[in-house]
Order: sequence, then structure tokens, then C-alpha cells
Amino acid sequence: MGKITYLKIKARLENVEELKPNPDHSFALKLKCSACGEISDKWHDVNESDKFPGRTGRSEHHYVGKCKMCGRDNTLDIVQGSIASYRNEDSENFKSIISFEGRGLEVVDYQPGDNWCVKVDGSSKIFSDVDLSEKEWVEYDEKIQDSVGVYDLEHLIE
Repeated sequence: MGKITYLKIKARLENVEELKPNPDHSFALKLKCSACGEISDKWHDVNESDKFPGRTGRSEHHYVGKCKMCGRDNTLDIVQGSIASYRNEDSENFKSIISFEGRGLEVVDYQPGDNWCVKVDGSSKIFSDVDLSEKEWVEYDEKIQDSVGVYDLEHLIE
């Protein structure tokens, strides 16, 4: 078994019932090799629907890579069933939204990006391609006649 890493987010929600990554959301991650400590200079997209064969070809992983410094083969998997919603009752508190299991590497940074889903509180409206790259997002919902927003998005990796 590898090392488990939790990605937690915290945001201030305005008229948002639920914020969650879409099923095909790619998590943009910076990764660190556990063997030599090298941190990738590129962002790596890890998606639950993408699987790649491991070194031996007997297993599949959400991310497979070789460390540029030490040459070690490393893998990363999204822990099955770990993707969670961030809800209005979680507002302004850190909550784990996904867990990763790394073998030979660990997650050290994250960029939120696009492809998030926002369900409006008190309305049937769902915004399905929300971009959180700027760590905030705001829109207007006609039904509730008010603004809907995600503000001050932060993340924590444990």
C-alpha cells in the first residue's frame, strides 16, 4: 500500500448548495519523488476516467511516471469513492474532496482549474462548467434573483 494524500479545499459559498468536480475533471498536480525528493516542474493532470498500465503491465493506475532525476518508476491512484462534494454547510472550513494513493511519489501542490459543477441553493439551476482558476467565480441565477458565487478558494494537502 502506498502513501495516502488528502486534497482539502476551503471556500466561502454564496447561494451554493454544492460544489463538486465534474466526473471528467482533471486534477492538476505537482508531484514529488519519494526516493530523491525531486519536485516536478510541470503540472500533471490526473483524471479518474484515465488509466495507464504500470511498469509490469499487470496493473493500471491514474498516473504513471518515471522520475527525471533518479529514474524510479512511480504511480498515483485516486482512491476509489474518495471524490466528495463541498457543500454550503462546509463553507469557510477545510474539507477533503479527494484522496490519492502514491507509490514512490506524493502530491505537493494543486491548481483548481475548470470543469467544476455548482448547484444553486434554492433553485434547480446547475452551472456545469465552472472555472475556478482565479480561485473565485460569480454568476447570477434568475430564479432566486441573486448572485451565486465561490470566493476565496484555498487548498491544503495533507
